[in-house]
Amino acid sequence: MNTFGHLLRVTTFGESHGPAIGCVVDGCPPGLPLAATDFAHDLERRATGRTRHTSQRHEADEIEILSGVYEGVTTGTPIALLIRNTDARSKDYTAIAAQFRPGHADYTYWAKYGLRDPRGGGRSSARETTMRVAAGVIAKKWLAGDGVEVRGFLSQIGEIRSSRPETPDWADVEANPFFWPDAAQVPELEAYMDALRKSGDSVGARVDVVATGLPAGWGEPVYGKLDAELASALMSINAVKGVEIGDGFDAVPMRGSVHRDVMRPGAGGAPDFDSNHAGGVLGGISTGQALRCSVAFKPTSSLRLPVESIDVAGNAVDVVTTGRHDPCVGIRATPICEAMVALVLMDQALRHRAQCGDVHPAR
Repeated sequence: MNTFGHLLRVTTFGESHGPAIGCVVDGCPPGLPLAATDFAHDLERRATGRTRHTSQRHEADEIEILSGVYEGVTTGTPIALLIRNTDARSKDYTAIAAQFRPGHADYTYWAKYGLRDPRGGGRSSARETTMRVAAGVIAKKWLAGDGVEVRGFLSQIGEIRSSRPETPDWADVEANPFFWPDAAQVPELEAYMDALRKSGDSVGARVDVVATGLPAGWGEPVYGKLDAELASALMSINAVKGVEIGDGFDAVPMRGSVHRDVMRPGAGGAPDFDSNHAGGVLGGISTGQALRCSVAFKPTSSLRLPVESIDVAGNAVDVVTTGRHDPCVGIRATPICEAMVALVLMDQALRHRAQCGDVHPAR
């Protein structure tokens, strides 16, 4: 299960401290202009070491396109992408090779496979998400041809919430290291993260993703619902513990008379909606409104604060994790969430085109 998607299929491979990580993107239509330089922006947005608030691992993250592109355009055949690991420090994990870090995948990988790669978490490392972002670059570029744009921002770190989650300033989002939608709050975040880092502890975060320009009709009615596949894709990201579509859990105390999104006559026979509590999806199919998702990330489990655990022999041990880790994984998760949403949308768009490309609603 290292592959996801239906008509657009993405397979990732590699470990945190292996020689390289990579992916194969199969099903991208031919004729899409694509070059190695197209990947640089989003890979830089996801990269560690860009600020003092993330892990100080410095990877070059230079993409090699091994197949699927000829004379600058996709050929319709599998696109193979590779990134060499250049800054792994495996010695940082020697002391915990036979210990299980609480909150990590150490124990579950060992229980499943009978062994594990302890170097940086191996396959369970967030390093794997680099290739999701790379694949997402292809999806974003293809979707842009249909006028669809996928953008995300960090809306909460610990107790600090964004002052404008419904109306993010996209210029601000790209101008600060937190992908925060209000520049006025960035100094508060800087002070908060500096204190957290000094304490040796970590904290969770929330990332919101908004996709605009979707037509009505993408998705499936029962299995393969658009919101179900978005939830599955976003839940597959390391450290994610919750996904909401639209109002999500905030809908629990709402009345149905408020939550239902009133429709009024609009241009060309399509409705104008008074609100978007559903997040742009009804019955598993897009409404044509903005698609809105929220993703909750747990606090980082790799801490230099000691914690009780056991080793592979079942003995009690105190675990202290050394190495380079994020005090808040959500800080660089925005491009990862964007990528997963874009990949799901492109796959759904291709499936809709294959089945219903010549369908026009009767008026």
